[in-house]
Amino acid sequence: MAMRNPVGRVNYQPNSFGDGPRESPQRGFRSFAETEQGPKQRIRAESFADHYSQARHFYISQTPPEQGHIAAALTFELSKVQTAAIRERMVSHLINIDEGLAKKVGDGLGLKAMPKPAEAAIATRQDLAPAPSLSILANGPDRFEGRKLGILVSDGTDAALLKALTGAVAKAGASFEIIAPKVGGAKASDGSLIEAQQMIGGGPSVLYDAVALLPSQAAMADLIKEATARDFVADAFAHCKFIGYVEAATPLLEKAGIADTLDEGCIALSGPQDVASFLDALGALRLWAREPKVKMS
Repeated sequence: MAMRNPVGRVNYQPNSFGDGPRESPQRGFRSFAETEQGPKQRIRAESFADHYSQARHFYISQTPPEQGHIAAALTFELSKVQTAAIRERMVSHLINIDEGLAKKVGDGLGLKAMPKPAEAAIATRQDLAPAPSLSILANGPDRFEGRKLGILVSDGTDAALLKALTGAVAKAGASFEIIAPKVGGAKASDGSLIEAQQMIGGGPSVLYDAVALLPSQAAMADLIKEATARDFVADAFAHCKFIGYVEAATPLLEKAGIADTLDEGCIALSGPQDVASFLDALGALRLWAREPKVKMS
């Protein structure tokens, strides 16, 4: 139980600021030396001195997209560190894990030169083989069950296509939400009311695992003026999500800046007959091959 909260910029040791907590042999915890066949001591196994091999084993077991995400996360976190020497020191530890990882992070931080590897008590093991069981992507579900599809509709949305899509999503064990320009819903092509769960300004595509764009041609003039509609599409594309779209949504794709870069993750829905292939594609969850095209290398 903490009896006192240390104040100051750092609460660990060693640090570069010369302050913070200090080891105190007099006041710190000590084991009671009970004599039996010898003194009772707290001794760690020698393997505790190996600070890098486990991290290396985890990293080399990831798929290339996952390795990229790890490097991006480290770069992001270290970019918030204000002291350049600390950023360099952390990269020096990454060198002992994987030189490629350290190089990616160093480049992302804009280091002028790579630092020397941090001094290691025990050399990092290089004989560890990748373990695919440690990768999430390598063990993905390959199905859309339990996921959520965001369906953007408007007045005039094709009722038959919407019915086929929502029915297929439910049959696959997934869920969906209807996003409309107004939360009051929209009127389908057959005159029926499409109940909405979200308005376009309150249901961004980050809430969904994939999206389908089913607006009518008549709604395009208003939708392309709406910044949140543009962001709905652009963000889904940037996050490598699958996008189903009707031909009428083409102006929205152009407004989002992706009309000229559509890939196999952008699937045209010309009618109910295309729903099955769209649902099959959603099992991959993300199109990671798109990521290098939407991020700086």
